[in-house]
Amino acid sequence: MDRIVGIDYGRKRVGVAVSDPLRIFASALETVPSAKIIEYLQRYSENERIERFVVGYPMNLDNAPSEAAADVDAFLKQLKKRFPDIPVTLEDERFTSVLAHRAMIDGGVKKMARRDKAAVDKVSAALILQTFLDRDKQTI
Repeated sequence: MDRIVGIDYGRKRVGVAVSDPLRIFASALETVPSAKIIEYLQRYSENERIERFVVGYPMNLDNAPSEAAADVDAFLKQLKKRFPDIPVTLEDERFTSVLAHRAMIDGGVKKMARRDKAAVDKVSAALILQTFLDRDKQTI
């Protein structure tokens, strides 16, 4: 079955998450250097069919795009150019890093491990994707 890939794009690192085949839950997959993300997704798509990308979009509290949105916009152009037939959904990523830290604490992750920004990015990508999956289930 096809997978949905969640992406938490950052200037240095990109957190990647993937749905299970039934699209019920999201799992943190990997953290990739930003310069290598398109290459990583290309390799991933050679082994798994991707139905959709869900990309976290940075918004301010007033619902305007944040400064980081310009970086995400540039990434989205590359993503759409490389994968023109795979739809992209933008998901508000406000507070995902805070929620990722909370999830790691609740999951018993030690303080030193929670300082690993790569781990936080993966969990953030999973939260972005899970938000999409949960809302998608409600519309069925």
